[in-house]
Amino acid sequence: MACRRVTLAAAVLLCAAAGPALGAKRTRIPDDLRDVVDDEEDDGWRHWGAPSSRGPSGPPPDLSRMDPAALQDELLRGQTGPSFGFVKLRPGAPRSREDVAGIATRWSNVVRTGSVEAKFVAVDFGTLMFTMERGRDILELKEFILNQAEAYEFKIGDKIFRRPGDPPLDKVLEKLQKKKKRDKSSKDEL
Repeated sequence: MACRRVTLAAAVLLCAAAGPALGAKRTRIPDDLRDVVDDEEDDGWRHWGAPSSRGPSGPPPDLSRMDPAALQDELLRGQTGPSFGFVKLRPGAPRSREDVAGIATRWSNVVRTGSVEAKFVAVDFGTLMFTMERGRDILELKEFILNQAEAYEFKIGDKIFRRPGDPPLDKVLEKLQKKKKRDKSSKDEL
């Protein structure tokens, strides 16, 4: 009998709790949402998908008063069409064909994650060629290449870019050749 009373009490409590929940009035969302203010979007979301602007379009800079480095950067910034160039890898490191192809593949995948459409292809054991559809991304690509440990310099047209303080590639290759000759002559003497 006590079990029946407990069961009956539980059933009554369950019905008492479920009654208001089942009979509660639902909130109606109207079809006309013109008066609803949605201020939860951030500025990036509002401009998503819009073509990027290159900043305030003011008067063109005075090129006659620019130093050569700033002039090169300004000219690169104006590059908008397809572009290609070559990257010289750091000399002195032995590399196989697979190593160079792996570097090209890895770099192509990494720059794609940064929204830069560039493809790298191995040319020889120390050179990669890159192609870009959008030349306006060249400054980002320059920064990326010069931050890579394997890269020594890269060339677009007749412009050569390398890290500040690095000597020209020809001088580095000369040093390596002299070192090889010294090492070879010391081995021959033994």
